[in-house]
Amino acid sequence: MFFSSPNYEHHADDSLKDSPKKFTILYKTPVVISMDFLHYLFWLCLAGGKEVHKAVMSIIQDLATAFTSYEDEVLVKREELLQYAQSAISGLKINADIARIDAEAHNIMEKLEKSKALNQPSNEVSAKSSKETTALTMEALEEKLGQIQLCSTLEALLLKKKSLRNGDSPEMHVEKVDKLKILSESLLNSTSKAEKRILEQRSQKEDALNFRVAKGDEISQLEKELSVEIREMEKQKDELEAELKKVNNSLNLARARIHNAREERENFDEASNQILIHLKAKEEELAKSITSCQAEADVVNSWINFLDATWVLQTTDTEQKENQVNGDLERYGDHFVNLSAHLLSAYKEQLGPSVIRMKGLVADLHSCQGSEIAPIIKDEGSRAINHRKNLEDEFLELEAKILTITNAVDAMKKQFYTNYEGVYRKNDERVKDLFSAMENIREEFKSIQRPVLEAENPTQQSHSQSSDSPRDGPLSSSRKTPETPGKRGEKGSGSPPVKRGNVVTQADLEKLGSDIGKDDEGDAAEDIGEWEFDEPEKEATPKQLTSKK
Repeated sequence: MFFSSPNYEHHADDSLKDSPKKFTILYKTPVVISMDFLHYLFWLCLAGGKEVHKAVMSIIQDLATAFTSYEDEVLVKREELLQYAQSAISGLKINADIARIDAEAHNIMEKLEKSKALNQPSNEVSAKSSKETTALTMEALEEKLGQIQLCSTLEALLLKKKSLRNGDSPEMHVEKVDKLKILSESLLNSTSKAEKRILEQRSQKEDALNFRVAKGDEISQLEKELSVEIREMEKQKDELEAELKKVNNSLNLARARIHNAREERENFDEASNQILIHLKAKEEELAKSITSCQAEADVVNSWINFLDATWVLQTTDTEQKENQVNGDLERYGDHFVNLSAHLLSAYKEQLGPSVIRMKGLVADLHSCQGSEIAPIIKDEGSRAINHRKNLEDEFLELEAKILTITNAVDAMKKQFYTNYEGVYRKNDERVKDLFSAMENIREEFKSIQRPVLEAENPTQQSHSQSSDSPRDGPLSSSRKTPETPGKRGEKGSGSPPVKRGNVVTQADLEKLGSDIGKDDEGDAAEDIGEWEFDEPEKEATPKQLTSKK
């Protein structure tokens, strides 16, 4: 959006509620503006509080006072000085990008604080049965991983806020100040040279006046002498008739001489007056040049003070921003490490007994496998089949639980070791040890030889259906056909498959882990660029974790 007035040009950002926030002064004669209006403009545009605004107002008033006496440009242009002032003020302007980052970071911080208040970890973990531990749904895992992703996104936002800067760089500021200092020294040198020339011309003027006075006295004296001589000759004219011709000649000669003397004096007076007028014009021109140089030197010195003052305010604001960002990074980095350590400790305590229990189930299943082949009576056979079915169901539940937790740990590990420039995590040795322990548990889980289950062996299942009573037919037929051992080998992951009728399949768990990893890597950069944060897509709902009948 753009709207203008005779002396101001306003730029507004429609995405912000408090627009406009950026103003540019045009190089025209400004109208009279009240101080309250200027304070309001500074409150909208400049960073800092009332003290900073008052300091900037005082500096601008000093510049305006110096600018009133600056009319004729000698070395520095008015437009260039105004551009320097504008670039210096831009260092104190409110940055819309920083406001957006602060708003986004504030929302993320609030979410993290709420999650910390709701999820206070306890040092003692109570023992739970196998059915209660399998109640750990994908929704709970995604909530924990969402907290880790929020921490990662907050770190990226704070680092981008730290890199944003306004106004001139230190090198540009030093270059401008040095240039103005050089111009100030040049103006002072020009002023001193002009003063010397005025002194020289004044001495020449005094010499000319002295010569004029001497010449005038000389001609006046000559004029008096000739007048006396003329009077004597006129007296002799009556007395000496014989010598009339001689006297007339002498008279004409004297008159010619006095006429020449007067004409010479008039010509000299005219030339002397022209010299005096020329010297007076030169003196006025040099005096005007001195006034302009002094006024411009005062303006340049005021600009130097203004640039130094605004630079101090800018550096102070930058240091405060960097200290705040570093504090937030350290605070939420520690929270990230503590949260990861807590989750890994809980997963470790759950996986250890689960693997031990799985080994016992494998031994029990191997012991029950041979006993079912021998002929037995009807009641004892049904009890043996039910016992084996319970063992297989418990084995599948433990297998689904272990695979779910190991995939969640992989996603956490990928997020934890994502590197950001300027981020250093404290006390990460404990997290690394926990990751190593989880890897050992995974290897121990992979080393367990998976038994052949009755649901995965169609030949044995048909044999048991023919030997059992007709009551067992509906129970076996109601189950879904499981995956064959050939299909299980095609996955190539080394982990046993999970029964689809009761829990989430291995393919769903691998897809969830890969999607969470991709969200952690790609979404952080996209969310910062588009100024919005999307929750990670939920690949599995709680209904998919329960048994499908």
